[in-house]
Amino acid sequence: MPILALLLLCSFLDRTNVGNAKILGLESDVGITDNQYSQGLAVFYATYIACELPSNLVLKKFSPRIWLPTLAVAWGITTMCLGFIRSFGSFAAVRALLGIAEGGLFPGIVLYLSSMYTRGELALRIGIFYTAASLSGAFGGLLARGLSAIGPRGGLEGWRWIFIVEGLLTVVSGLIAFIWLPNGVASAKFLTTQERDFASQRLANDNGGRFNPALEAEEAFKWSEVRRGLFNVQVWLTSTAYFAMLSGVYSFGLFLPTIVNSLQITTNANKVQLWTVIPYAVATPTTVAVALISDRIKLRGLPMLVMLPVSIAGYATIAHVQSASVRFGMTCLMAMGMYSSVPCVLVWNANNSAGHYKRATTSALQLAVANCGGFVATFAYPNKEGPVYLKGHSIILGLLCYAWLAVLVNVLWLSKVNRDKKAGKYDQYAGCGDDRDPEFKMIL
Repeated sequence: MPILALLLLCSFLDRTNVGNAKILGLESDVGITDNQYSQGLAVFYATYIACELPSNLVLKKFSPRIWLPTLAVAWGITTMCLGFIRSFGSFAAVRALLGIAEGGLFPGIVLYLSSMYTRGELALRIGIFYTAASLSGAFGGLLARGLSAIGPRGGLEGWRWIFIVEGLLTVVSGLIAFIWLPNGVASAKFLTTQERDFASQRLANDNGGRFNPALEAEEAFKWSEVRRGLFNVQVWLTSTAYFAMLSGVYSFGLFLPTIVNSLQITTNANKVQLWTVIPYAVATPTTVAVALISDRIKLRGLPMLVMLPVSIAGYATIAHVQSASVRFGMTCLMAMGMYSSVPCVLVWNANNSAGHYKRATTSALQLAVANCGGFVATFAYPNKEGPVYLKGHSIILGLLCYAWLAVLVNVLWLSKVNRDKKAGKYDQYAGCGDDRDPEFKMIL
């Protein structure tokens, strides 16, 4: 978990640090417009999304221990290259390469963790490692404040050093993962032989072999399993809900420095970086607490139905009040509701998908659809809309309302599936060993 959290922290840090660099002079120094800046961000998400499903399908062949650290080293080097861009063309090209390298990490981690923990343990683990996303915002603000003070040095402005040093940290993190990340519980060096045997057995006993590592290791690739994942009702409900959430999460990460700067709490750009730490610091413990409760009550939909309205209230208020302190308080509510909902929606498909390749497909598809929210995020907060950003806040508000509705519909759909199984409508799949089996109960 610490290694995965470190990789995810580096991933979010390296995709959103451009927001910190923006308010420190990236646009003027490189000579790009606000619209070109947004286009460069959109290029990243296009390549990122395109690489998610292919990466998940090859994860098993190359093994998590090799594939995930390789991706980290690749995007770390690419991030360092951002420190040397001189034009819009180089900015867009490097962001495209960054998307290619980062695209496989998140779906790969979700797939990897789903083979390491039982269904009732997964949300807390996803929640713990996902706090790295909110911590990356807090850590990124502090780090950007310190690193920007390096320049101008060596002919490089301060914002360039943010990319160079943070990229180097990612490369080091990838090398650490090469050494310590196991392929599964059966090969975990930090466990004794007896502990590895016990861990493998408890997974095999979970839901009639649902997480049996031996069976999944022997599973051959079948396009029918990919199709079964693609045409799954649940994955489209959760992926579109997650799309709405990520539109908010990504816009929040990319433009929080700009939004805080517009509140005019301080006129010093470096102090703005420090103010951006607070919303993330509030969201982090909330995310872990909600994930823990989700595992305890063995429900995924209900926690989201409770937490999403917190963000909805924040977005509904921030653009309609004048007080800077109240508006800043709303950014904390926005972060709390969105970040705490993500682990539940992430783990939902993994909980209810049996078979490695179906789970690989649903995990990657969900993230591919959801990460289209990056396109929304990049264009939601143009400079001309400041300082109120009514249009951007309204867009995210509407999307979060849709997310709440999609989560509710999915809960009702899964309840129907469980009733149908109990009524004998799935008896033809008895003993099939996947999620169609009547004994396989969907987690609501």
